[in-house]
Amino acid sequence: MIPILTRGLMGALVVAVSFTVSLWTMDYFWPREGREPGRLPALAEMPPLPPVTRTSVIIAPVAIALPAIRDALERAAPRDLAGKPDNPIGKVLPKAEIGFTAARSPLVVNGDANGMTLSTSLNGALRVTGQLGSQAANLGGTITSLLDGNLGRKVESFAGKALDQRADFRGNVAVTSRPSIATNWRIEPNLTAQVAIGDNAVTIAGLKLNVSKEVKPLLDKAVNEQIAALQTRLRADPFLENAARKEWAKMCRSIPLGGGATGFPNLWLELRPTRAFAAQPKVDANALTLTLGVQADSRIVASENKPSCPFPAKVEIVPPLERGRVNIGVPIDVPFTEVNRLLETQMKGRSFPEDGSGPIGVTVLRAKIAASGDRLLISLLVKASERKSWFGFGTEATVHVWGKPVLDREQQILRMTDISLALESEAAFGLLGAAARAAMPYLQAALQKNAVVDLKPFAANARASIEKAIADFRQQSEGVSVEAAVTGLRLTDIAFDSKTLRVIAEADGNVRAAVSKLPAN
Repeated sequence: MIPILTRGLMGALVVAVSFTVSLWTMDYFWPREGREPGRLPALAEMPPLPPVTRTSVIIAPVAIALPAIRDALERAAPRDLAGKPDNPIGKVLPKAEIGFTAARSPLVVNGDANGMTLSTSLNGALRVTGQLGSQAANLGGTITSLLDGNLGRKVESFAGKALDQRADFRGNVAVTSRPSIATNWRIEPNLTAQVAIGDNAVTIAGLKLNVSKEVKPLLDKAVNEQIAALQTRLRADPFLENAARKEWAKMCRSIPLGGGATGFPNLWLELRPTRAFAAQPKVDANALTLTLGVQADSRIVASENKPSCPFPAKVEIVPPLERGRVNIGVPIDVPFTEVNRLLETQMKGRSFPEDGSGPIGVTVLRAKIAASGDRLLISLLVKASERKSWFGFGTEATVHVWGKPVLDREQQILRMTDISLALESEAAFGLLGAAARAAMPYLQAALQKNAVVDLKPFAANARASIEKAIADFRQQSEGVSVEAAVTGLRLTDIAFDSKTLRVIAEADGNVRAAVSKLPAN
């Protein structure tokens, strides 16, 4: 009896050793790293993803410092004024000339919610030169007989004499501006001026001449002429349109996003501006702020091209805008070959169940993903080993996992829901039979948790690429500083066809410009 039992055990041992050697030989000549998962189940045909663009918005407040405005107006405004009013005493002084000169002080600018106020003080003089005519004697006689003999005789005494009299005056000019943007890309300054002259008088040939009364009308006229000329020049100045055209052209292009050494394909971010808008200017104690916005179609494409972006003849005037911001939305098309590379990096070498429980342990050797209808099929080449017997029999098989993809925006991963194992999976384990079928629930639960595609590499690459594109808008030059930065990126949606996974990304950022010096005309 014992020899028979011994022979039986020896036979079983030979079978086990032969089986183990066979498996070792297969591993040696056909290493598992080079094997692909088995034939896929039937996949539903899918139409190619349609071309898609996203809307991107850039809103840039441009703060022009009030000192810069003051300095520009200081250069443009005349420092001196002069004029000749109508002769108010022509009968007495028919040969006299009456004129004034005035010099202004440096401009002072102040701002608040009601607009800007420019002010300056005036120092001037009214001068009367010439000769009293014979009419002075006649006028003196008339005054003597009708009014005041002393005054009449005084007027008569000036007849035929030369005059050169001067009366100083002081005053100030205040100009208020409530600027607005017109739809034709021009600035409407909306200037109004007020002139004030201190009360003063000069006595000529015994007659008192009111300096304020004589000078103010001419000062009003001179200041209003200057204001009208400035308004005409500002209304015609295309500086705002020229600046907008420059930035429009800068946006209208394909921006290289790198690739190659990064492991990602060479791609371009295509921006095509389609709309320009602006809010009315705001004034505070420090600056005049113009807020301009551009809306653009954006997408990531596989080849460089030059989009067509006609500059709008009109700028759309909109209600007050929030602070400067950048929002760039782009669809990122990723081939499933790249997705497979990431999935395998995440799955290869992992064993399930992770805690070692269950009758069978499964280790992933290879992983692939394919699309079918609204589902994805993950195919795993695995090695399954039973844990209950002394021999630890094992085999390799392909497990097919069906699931519906859901984007986890917070974690930036693609999760699989409604996980189910294809019928081919259960039959694939052959030798392990009932033990493998008993392990299926463990495997399915493990895949529900771990069958994910980490999209963080795509998000990181997209952010770096958009940051590179945004850097082109930064500017540091004399008198102008432009700051732009990406502050965050999120994945918002997914779509796919048989060959491509499309991830929709949105980058947020901020942008602002500060002008400390305006160019000299």
